[in-house]
Amino acid sequence: MNYELSDEQELLRRTVRAFAETRVAPVAEELDREERFPYDLVAEMGELGLMGIPISEEYGGAGADTVSYAIAVEELTRIDSSVAITMAAHTSLGTMPIYLFGSDEQKQAWLPRLASGQGLAAFGLTEPNAGSDAGNTSTRAELRDGQWIVNGSKIFITNAGTDISACVTITALTGDDEISNIIVPNGTRGYDISPPMRKLGWHASDTRELSFKSCAVPEGNLLGGRGRGFQQFMTILDGGRISVAAMGVGLAQGAYDLAFAYAQERQQFGRPIAKFQAVQFALADMTTEIEAGRQLVYRAAWLKDAGKDFGLAAAQAKLYTGILSNRVVNAALQIHGGYGFTEEFAISRLYRDQKILEIGEGTNEVQRMVIGKLLGL
Repeated sequence: MNYELSDEQELLRRTVRAFAETRVAPVAEELDREERFPYDLVAEMGELGLMGIPISEEYGGAGADTVSYAIAVEELTRIDSSVAITMAAHTSLGTMPIYLFGSDEQKQAWLPRLASGQGLAAFGLTEPNAGSDAGNTSTRAELRDGQWIVNGSKIFITNAGTDISACVTITALTGDDEISNIIVPNGTRGYDISPPMRKLGWHASDTRELSFKSCAVPEGNLLGGRGRGFQQFMTILDGGRISVAAMGVGLAQGAYDLAFAYAQERQQFGRPIAKFQAVQFALADMTTEIEAGRQLVYRAAWLKDAGKDFGLAAAQAKLYTGILSNRVVNAALQIHGGYGFTEEFAISRLYRDQKILEIGEGTNEVQRMVIGKLLGL
């Protein structure tokens, strides 16, 4: 076993960390407070090549591996989850279906714009009456005169309603018990996007409800073949779990960093609280669990890069890091005491941002179902 990262991966970590600390950190609180989408930061991430890390150079991406991608997501989340999920959802959920299942024509039409960050892609799977039951699709698409006529709705969709949003890939019933994926460009008549949803956390991330009313898109916008949608989105979700698991590690690391620094500065009973055993034990537990979670994430990413079955490892990593980030951010806020309960300290933002990591991309309960199935139970 070799746990060393390559020189390229280490360079990527340093690059993303520097960007997150110098460009994201100074504005993270303001973006959160104003619930403002970070257009400037997305443009800079595009220039750095971060919006298409696993996309091949042929289509304008960086052509890097999944481990590198996980590292980048981790480093961004360490500072701000809204910026991280904007990049991760665009890549894993929005762009990857076109990259994996699109025709040459579809790839040429969409990927260069998406991989450069000039346009954002969204993934429309979740519906108002079908959350965890992702296969219970009610959105329908009927083929008429060379066009798909789409009717239905999606909810909790990331990146669909920004000024640079380019398209959404949606799941729809194209026949009895037949789910397909269809690319719907932004601006298509009959495709309506709600105002931004108000959320507990991820305030600078774009989250919308989508509705389709006799929305007509070309027949050629079918992605990867009719009736293959269910298998396609299951593949996408497997890969997406790695990025969300990386977010769990990154948020936990960020919370630990804040707690460690605060414990050294905060004086009580004549000495820094870091000198008290209770605080030391809490910090020791944090760093131990973070390292365990990081290894789960990197292993799942390595399995994917090696072309091996990674579904079980990805689900385990996602489950563990969601729970891990909950424990760490809670302990980190406790170390901050009453100050941590105020918006003046960044730990309060991390505390709010954490909960969705146990819900999005499959709840903790769904992860346990997936793991149980893959164990043959």
